[in-house]
Amino acid sequence: MKQLWQALMMLRRCDRGSFWRRLVYVMLQSILPLINLYILKILIDTVQAGVAGTMSSENVLIWLLAMCAVSLLNRVVSALNGVNNDVLSQRLIDYMSDIVQRQAATVDLSAYDMPEYHDIFHRAQQESVSRPLQILNSFMSLIGSVVSIAGVIVMLTSASWWVVPVMVIAVMPSFAVRLYKAQSIYNFRRSNTQLYRRTAYYGSLLTSRQSAAEMRAFRLAPTFRRLFVEARARLSSQLLAISRRLGALDVACALIEIAAMFVIVWLLASKAFAGAITIGSFVMLFEAFRRGQGYLSSFVGAIASLYDNRLFVSNLFEFLNLQPTILCPEKPVPVPDTVECIEFRDITFRYPDMDHDVLSHYNLNVRRGELCRIEGRNGYGKSTLVKLLLRLYDPQQGVVLVNGVDIRQFNPAEWRSHVAVLFQDFVRYACTVDENIAFGNSTLSSKHSALISFVDRLPQGTRTLLGRVFDGGSELSMGQWQRIALERALSSNAPVVILDEPMAWMDIATRRIFNETLEQITPDRIVIMINHQ
Repeated sequence: MKQLWQALMMLRRCDRGSFWRRLVYVMLQSILPLINLYILKILIDTVQAGVAGTMSSENVLIWLLAMCAVSLLNRVVSALNGVNNDVLSQRLIDYMSDIVQRQAATVDLSAYDMPEYHDIFHRAQQESVSRPLQILNSFMSLIGSVVSIAGVIVMLTSASWWVVPVMVIAVMPSFAVRLYKAQSIYNFRRSNTQLYRRTAYYGSLLTSRQSAAEMRAFRLAPTFRRLFVEARARLSSQLLAISRRLGALDVACALIEIAAMFVIVWLLASKAFAGAITIGSFVMLFEAFRRGQGYLSSFVGAIASLYDNRLFVSNLFEFLNLQPTILCPEKPVPVPDTVECIEFRDITFRYPDMDHDVLSHYNLNVRRGELCRIEGRNGYGKSTLVKLLLRLYDPQQGVVLVNGVDIRQFNPAEWRSHVAVLFQDFVRYACTVDENIAFGNSTLSSKHSALISFVDRLPQGTRTLLGRVFDGGSELSMGQWQRIALERALSSNAPVVILDEPMAWMDIATRRIFNETLEQITPDRIVIMINHQ
């Protein structure tokens, strides 16, 4: 119940006005049909009296107009509720997307190294928008059903007190089946999270721009289509087995409910034949029982849905409850504007779930004005140094010192703003040239360095949209993309510059320009450049 309540509070915070309007509309939509049902009874009895000559046609007209007015009001409320639901749904999509994105941005980078995190994130992503809204719908349906059932009970007890217990008992098997269905589907989805992720992965390989060339060059599309189909077939066969079992149980429940309806309607008809109730009362009670079964079914469905959504929304809160370990200290030390020295002292580090150290008792000391070149073979931990210096990870042993201060005493976000970095696997942002460079926190002017002189030949210069993801974009070569990423790092005023494989895609002319740029920036900064030997 705690998680259901938390989900409801999320919806209320998302849009308080829409939330409370939804509650009012649901109450009205529950009460108005009952009022109309009572008016129908009076209308039929009035018509019957008119036929007998004891009532005038004006009375029939009055009750007919009353029924039409209530029906119109119900339609207006329904339309308002529909608009309100659309508004709430859109606000919820934005609100939940923001919550999930914020949480994803705060978890440790080490989480991305663990399959368990990707399972948790996949489940949360699947449930983040739909489940809270479904909880609201189920909660509102529960309230509406309670109001409607209360009115139906008052009507039915006027005929016979035992009608209500029969109606309630008849719907209990359906209630049990729905709970069983909710638990079965939840268990299936949770146990097959990785299989669902595999289908998404195979699908992305078959459809994404990044893999399109290799899919064709190596004729891999048939292989991954086969893997996708096989994975989906496994999921479908399991779901079909669950569906068949539940379908048989639903039929059995329907037989019980129909038998109850037969008994109750025969009882009411017998009372009408005996003159114990009027024709109007018979119609009202018959319709009340029929609707009562529907309301009870909705009530049971709402409880089952809340149970179902409680299971699935736990996936969302499992993700939202993840806590980072790379935290800002309570009283952070101010980051110095001038970084005189960086020292890696006795660093030992291994990634999560690895059986060996990437770095073991590693030491390095770099001072301002120095260009530190780190070279070595693949897998020797060169790029790991970048992540440790940015405090994306903490070492298992040793410290990283800046001007003699452990970087764990800094606010991580503030410290990272003092470091400009070119990652080996840099991101190619589908944004303009200006925006791609400005992401490095640089103060961009109308001029740019010789490293990206090629942008003058682009359709709109530095305002050109890059990539072919959106309309009007211009694609670059990998070498040009790297030069954009390098400009992003070098144009920053950060006192520390880290370049991981900066010349991997450079031609000879560009390397000359790059080396000249390094000579200009090195005297005032610490520059660490990583190369493979």
